[in-house]
Amino acid sequence: MSTAQGARARARIEVTAAIKDEARRQLAAEGAARLSLRAVARELGMVSSALYRYFPSRDDLLTALIIDAYDSLGESAEAAHEAAAPPFERWISVCQAVRGWALDHPHEYALIYGSPVPGYTAPDTTVPAAARVGLLLIGIARDAHRGAAPDRPALADDLRPEAERMAADLAPDLPPEVVTALVAAWAQLYGLVGFELFGQFNRVVEDRETFFRHAVGQLARGVGLVPGPR
Repeated sequence: MSTAQGARARARIEVTAAIKDEARRQLAAEGAARLSLRAVARELGMVSSALYRYFPSRDDLLTALIIDAYDSLGESAEAAHEAAAPPFERWISVCQAVRGWALDHPHEYALIYGSPVPGYTAPDTTVPAAARVGLLLIGIARDAHRGAAPDRPALADDLRPEAERMAADLAPDLPPEVVTALVAAWAQLYGLVGFELFGQFNRVVEDRETFFRHAVGQLARGVGLVPGPR
């Protein structure tokens, strides 16, 4: 790459970052539904036609912000996962990292786990980033169940066909009972975080950190994890 090409590439990276930063400021001030490319361009002193060379539409910009948010959340969770050894403690650490990231990035959390943005449908390109935390939780359960034969969660007969389908799609090497519990725990984790972040715990839960650790510990036990080394 020539010096001129390198300079253009760096400039593009810098402008792209500036556009995203301004868009995040708009998310915080106005919400995702009111995100406007024209407003972003105006705040950056750009003409709209110049910004469209970076993001052809509002949806393209939203998609980039969503992927960045999922990746940032995933990186936080993965760092916490690496810092803890036994499966139970890794589960707790990953869940705490999700909560910590959400509290530090409330508007980005709302973008990926809040109300859908009217008129926007996330493309498949968001899936790999969105799956990062879920894959960590699956991996933790896999490590705990590998050769340990812990007690499996109960599974109702009428749920077994769906449980077997989910297991085949998500984790064929895990029992359907465990995969079903994992999907429920994944949903409940984000429910706990969302309730705290969006104010539903006001005047209900005071010591939220202790409450959260206890709650996600119960979720861990629900998928067959127990405290202590394996």
